[in-house]
Amino acid sequence: MIRGRPKRLLLIICLGIFVAIQVVVAIKARPYVPFLGAYLYDQAAPFDGPIEPVATADLTGSGPGSVVTATTMPFLSRNWEARGLEAARVVYRSTSGDDGRPTLVSGSVFVPKGKAPAGGWPVVSMGHGTLGVDISCGPSLSQNLFGALMYVQELTSLGYAVAYADFQGLGMKGIHPYTDSRTAGLNMIDAVRALRKTFPDVSDRWVAVGHSQGGGAAWAANEQAGRYAPELRMIGALAASPGADLSGLVEKAEAGTLTRPQRTLLLAIIETLARLHPDLDRDDFRNSAAVSYWNAPSECTADAAYRRATVLGQIGPRDFTPKTPEAADRLQELLSQWALPQQPLTAPLYVWYGGEDPFIDAAWTKEAVARSCAMGSVITIVFAPERGHLPPDVDELVKWVGDRFEGRPPVNDC
Repeated sequence: MIRGRPKRLLLIICLGIFVAIQVVVAIKARPYVPFLGAYLYDQAAPFDGPIEPVATADLTGSGPGSVVTATTMPFLSRNWEARGLEAARVVYRSTSGDDGRPTLVSGSVFVPKGKAPAGGWPVVSMGHGTLGVDISCGPSLSQNLFGALMYVQELTSLGYAVAYADFQGLGMKGIHPYTDSRTAGLNMIDAVRALRKTFPDVSDRWVAVGHSQGGGAAWAANEQAGRYAPELRMIGALAASPGADLSGLVEKAEAGTLTRPQRTLLLAIIETLARLHPDLDRDDFRNSAAVSYWNAPSECTADAAYRRATVLGQIGPRDFTPKTPEAADRLQELLSQWALPQQPLTAPLYVWYGGEDPFIDAAWTKEAVARSCAMGSVITIVFAPERGHLPPDVDELVKWVGDRFEGRPPVNDC
């Protein structure tokens, strides 16, 4: 049983986990610039003491979720939100969802200070929304997790341990497979393992929660957890506005009907696919202003944030029209390979999505949910016809998460 303040937990789920970093926290005089729902902040932070190894971390393992390094995060300690929690930046082993090869991923893990309840601290694995596709976009490199530290603090104050994966290629060397939910889902699962290897008294019971990119990751974690991590007890996953199937972006690019948010979304997707697949020619998709501003959305530095404001206003609806049918087919093929569902769910899933979402068409989510239902999944489905990318009222979402930890049966809308 998680201790008190359900209304504060409601606020966390609504504004913190789902949006990840969408509440503005002023850091000195730096402005913020939106990119796909995220706000970027100056990462420079004064250190409060040296970075040191975490004494309780077990570094002896070698499989997925084993910890390579676990170090303190002194740059977090200067934030008031860091009071009452223990924090570590971890580099841990994970797996590529594309080819099954071993990978190294970074992230951050947290536990409340004080005595754990019987059975250990229950776990929330958070999946962040879109930040960018370069190394600098790893939340564990930021002085406040790009604004998410306040929500980690709330969760730990309520008695949860928190795992917060950077996702492959963010926070350390590698290619970030942006919108590859399978890989991000495995990273979320292994972040739970890394958390349990870093701090004592952490439960094997956990939920995955995410919004947008993180929502797709939470959904994919649910699909893969049973076979990939049978030693953990996943009891549910909650996905708001999940990026489950984005293959429809290709048809909209051909028709010139991409919304403004979808244009920057597709830019980041094409860039990451070109890094992964050298045969994919960026120039088969980028036209006009997209050529001039191509690199601006990739980074998460302060200077890039200024440039990003210009990008959002200059890219037009036909700046990503594939130049040949073959190029369109190739992009469609690659996005379809990443689309969810991939397999039946391990645990109940809660999906929230809005009918006016400018990033992810509601029809795409509806069809993905229907395909998962056909596999025998248990899904609580909430569709808000007049809402956009963000859930407005999350009382039911909070209740659903709490019910999973209490062992109550979920509503199945399939």
